[in-house]
This record gives sequence, structure tokens and C-alpha cells, in this order.
Amino acid sequence: MNDSLTWILAAALTAGVVVLLLWLGRRRQQRARDDAAQREADRLRQAQAEHAARAQRLANAQDDRTDTDPALREIEDDLAQRLAEQRAEAQALEARRAQAERDEAAQREARLEAERQAERQAAEAAAEQARQEAEARAEAERAEAERLAREAEAARAAEAAREAQAQVAREAAAAEARAEAERLEAERREAERQRAEREAAERLAREQAARDAEAEAQRRAAAERAEAERLQAELRAAEQRAEAERAEAERAEAARREAERLEAERSAAEAAAASQAAAAPTRELRADETLVLVADDSKIVRVKISRLLAGQGYRVALAESGEQALALLAAERPHLLITDVEMPGIDGFELTRQVRANPATAALPVVMITSSDDKQDQAREAGVTQLLGKPYSEEALIGAIEQARLAVRVPA
Repeated sequence: MNDSLTWILAAALTAGVVVLLLWLGRRRQQRARDDAAQREADRLRQAQAEHAARAQRLANAQDDRTDTDPALREIEDDLAQRLAEQRAEAQALEARRAQAERDEAAQREARLEAERQAERQAAEAAAEQARQEAEARAEAERAEAERLAREAEAARAAEAAREAQAQVAREAAAAEARAEAERLEAERREAERQRAEREAAERLAREQAARDAEAEAQRRAAAERAEAERLQAELRAAEQRAEAERAEAERAEAARREAERLEAERSAAEAAAASQAAAAPTRELRADETLVLVADDSKIVRVKISRLLAGQGYRVALAESGEQALALLAAERPHLLITDVEMPGIDGFELTRQVRANPATAALPVVMITSSDDKQDQAREAGVTQLLGKPYSEEALIGAIEQARLAVRVPA
């Protein structure tokens, strides 16, 4: 649209310049013709003035002369007649010049009108051509704009389709990730629930065993107290009898010996009971009794290992740092520790050194998992039992746990 307006303005400006140039040319021509006519009129006026001056001189000379000179009078008459002819000729010339000027002005006006008409027609033709060209360009521009709009619309539609496909893919991936996370969370909650149930059952069993042991200890203490009181009563009775009846000294001595015999028998019975308890039968630690502590700052690794071990029937405790692993070691007694090398705070090497420094956990097997091949010396110096690389073999990990489990004996 701006290009069309520019072309129209340029055509109008060109037509105006052409009209101005033509008008200036005709103005110069008219001025030249006016100058020529003015010069001719000046010449005629000058000639008339000369004739008038000559006639005046002749008239003056005639007054001075006598009327008796017929030749001079004839000359003067001839001059007067010639002057009258020249005056008539000048008037006719002036009339012809005025008529010529009027005719020239009429022709000039006609030419100007014809030129103006031609100029108007040329300007209108140029304007019409410029308008047609502008309309053609505008139509071409509209067609081009429509084509570009169609292409842009097609591109936007294609982009929208691609975006929709990408959105569907992202939503599918997000849904899959959420489903996987929910499944892992459900497995974790189920594992924690089972572990909580096992821990509650074990705690109840330990409490019941502690109550039974306490009741047995109380019973034995009561029996020992009763026996001691009986012996004391017998001793007091013997002493009383010895004091009361010196004659019964032998009987009191016999009672004392009897008390010593009973004490020896009690001691022997207690020693036999201790020996029998020491020789009580034992059994291997079951898989569901085996507690494995996993220390790794990666939730994915912790979930993966816990799923693997739970599938084998092991109990699993999880720690996301070395500090949390030490806290769990102080609260529970795991049978095996699986740790990563790189962790925030206390790393795997420092965790292993602190485990070895504690007498309660010094013999705990430690399995370390690392992706580096140059950690053998550091692991051996820290006290790592077994070093597994990444990716590790699940059979090797289960084998290490089984070796630690078989090394533990519990009462049958």
C-alpha cells in the first residue's frame, strides 16, 4: 500500500513538473514577442516624432517665408501629404499590431488551453496508469501477502502439530515417570511396613524373652533366698540348740555339714546348668533374620538394592548419608553394611574406618560399591571386606550377604 501511494505521488509530481516547464517556456516566448512588439511600437513612435518635428520645423519656416514661393509651398504640401500618409500608415500599422496582438493572444490562449487540456489528459493518463500500476502492485502484494499468510498458517499448523506431539510425548513420559515413582513409593512403603511388622514382632519376641528371663531370674533368686533362709533357719536352730543343749553339739555339727553339702550341691547344680547352657545347640541365621544396612546418597540406588534384597527375603535398612548410617548402626545391629564411596559429609571410606574403630561393629562385614578402578588400596586400608565395581553383579552382592549370614550362629 505504501509503494502504491509513493508511485501515485511520483506520477503527480512528474506531471506537475512537466506543466511548470511548459508554462515557463510559453512565458519566455510571450515575453520575447511582447519585447519585439514594444520595439516596433517605439520605432513607429520615434518616426512619428521625427515627422512631427520636421513638420513643425517646416511650419515655422513657412511662417518666415513669403507666400510668393510656389515651389516651396509645393514641397511643404508634399511633405504634409507624406506626413499624413505616414501617420495613416502608422495608425494602420498600430491597428494591425493590436489586431495581431489580439489574434496572437487568442491563439496563445487557445494553445494554452489545448496544452492545458493535453497536460490534464497526460496527467490523468499518468495518474490512471500509476493507479493501475499501483492497483496491480497492490493486488500482487495482496496475493503475495495471502500466499505468505497461507504458508505462515501452514507452518503454524505444522508447528502446533509438532508441539502437540511433543506435549503428548512429554505427558506420556511424565505419566510413566509418575507411575514408576508411585510404584517405587508403594514398594518402599510395603517394604517399610513389612520391616516395621518384622521389627515389631522381633521387639515383642525380645520383650517376651526378656520378661521370661527376668521371671526365671526372679524365680531362681526366690528359690535361692528360700533355700538360704531355710539354711539360715536351720543354722540358727542349730546354734540355738547348741547353746541350749551342749549335748547336741554333734547334732549341730552334722547339721552344719549337711548345710555345706547342700550348698555344694547347689553350686554344682548351678555349674551344671551353666555348662548345659553353653553346650546348647545353635543354628544358622535365616535370611528373614538377616539385617542389611544400605548407605547411598542416590535414592534410585537405594530403591534398587532394597528391591533386590527384599526379593531374596532379607531385612533392609536404608541410609542416605554416612551420618545416618552411623546412627542406624548405634540403634540396630545389622549383619552386613553396603556403602557407596562418594557421599555428602562422611564418605564410604570414613564410614568404614569408624565402623572398624567401634568394638561393637569392628567385625561387621563391609561391601563397598564404586565405579572407579583405583580405589583398591584405599578400600583395603579403610578395612573394606569386599569391593564391587559399577555395574556390579547381583550374584556377587547376594554371595557376599550369604557369606556374612552363614558366619552368624544363633540359639536353636
